[in-house]
Amino acid sequence: MPKLTFYPLGNADTCLIDLANGKKLLFDYSDERNPDDDADKRIDLPKFLRDDLNAVKRDYYDLVAITHLDDDHTCKADEFFYLDNAKNYQGAGRIKIRELWVPANVITESRNNLEPGAQAIQAEARHRLKEGYGIQVFSRPQKLKKWLEDRGLTIESRSQFITDAGQVAPDFTIGIDGAEFFAHSPFAWRQDENTVIDRNGDSLVVQLTLQVDSVKTKVILGADVDHTALSDIVTITKSHNNEARLEADIWKLPHHSSYLTLGSDRGDDETEPVPNVAWLFEDQLQRGGIIVSTSWPIPTEGSDEDENPQPPHRQAANYYKRIVDEKDGEYIVTMEYPRQSAPRPLVIEVDYRKARVKRSQSVGAAALIPVSAPRAG
Repeated sequence: MPKLTFYPLGNADTCLIDLANGKKLLFDYSDERNPDDDADKRIDLPKFLRDDLNAVKRDYYDLVAITHLDDDHTCKADEFFYLDNAKNYQGAGRIKIRELWVPANVITESRNNLEPGAQAIQAEARHRLKEGYGIQVFSRPQKLKKWLEDRGLTIESRSQFITDAGQVAPDFTIGIDGAEFFAHSPFAWRQDENTVIDRNGDSLVVQLTLQVDSVKTKVILGADVDHTALSDIVTITKSHNNEARLEADIWKLPHHSSYLTLGSDRGDDETEPVPNVAWLFEDQLQRGGIIVSTSWPIPTEGSDEDENPQPPHRQAANYYKRIVDEKDGEYIVTMEYPRQSAPRPLVIEVDYRKARVKRSQSVGAAALIPVSAPRAG
């Protein structure tokens, strides 16, 4: 059966998607654990991922999607992946990528101020787009057109490697894979209007549909978009009478339960969402839905962390908890699952009953790193 695995990484994202036909897809990669800190509860991500691949005797992912170039989505990617663009990213033990997905600004952003993992991903994406293989770029802003023209290429010559918002991504179909990806973001016009790169606002947001028998389970992978970008997604989707593309049985929250996903005001006890975002969670999250916050534990009221400008935010979490309670669903924080003292991967299985958290996981004691980590953005 298909399943999604979310890893306890602090405020960082990595989601492994296993399809029913055996394909393995990875959304983001961020290994921020400090191996020299015995108090760090974040898991040893490369060990978990390599063990999983070794169990099925493979050294590659069918797809790696990098939603944007922030370090909490790319940390140490330069140490984990086998990349075609340079010899120093190659060698035994590195994990290969058959298809790489990136938003357009991964190609167009200056490499200045990028961390090593992000630099490596950018270099690989640019290499594949120039050579014309193993890449899908999401949206075609004028900045991408210019980048190609500066290298003697055209948008038309690379059109098979570009997917626009509002389109179904190629390479995965319900008939063959039991899976389909619909692109919601980024929008080309947002990138053309902004003079400064907005990694979060122009990150890759998709709705994944998984079908088992005739039952469809819908997943929204929200990258790190804020309420303004989410509102744009809702407005444009509604204008095309395509509301079903915003239904969700599983929501991977943007930006680690930040209140800015919901609105501009944190609130005292609960963040009040702007109208479009309220519709998204209150109307489109299905009964029994699961909301996943890839984050540190939620701070308690009155604690020092409660006033931290960095997520997660208690007020946003209170909103999500209320919504899932009304829908008989679950709100799960990765660094709290199944308990804060020993977090472990959250596995959500999908079958004809839709999405269910796999409760009977057995994880070796050696794989669990006893830790308590500093808060980070």
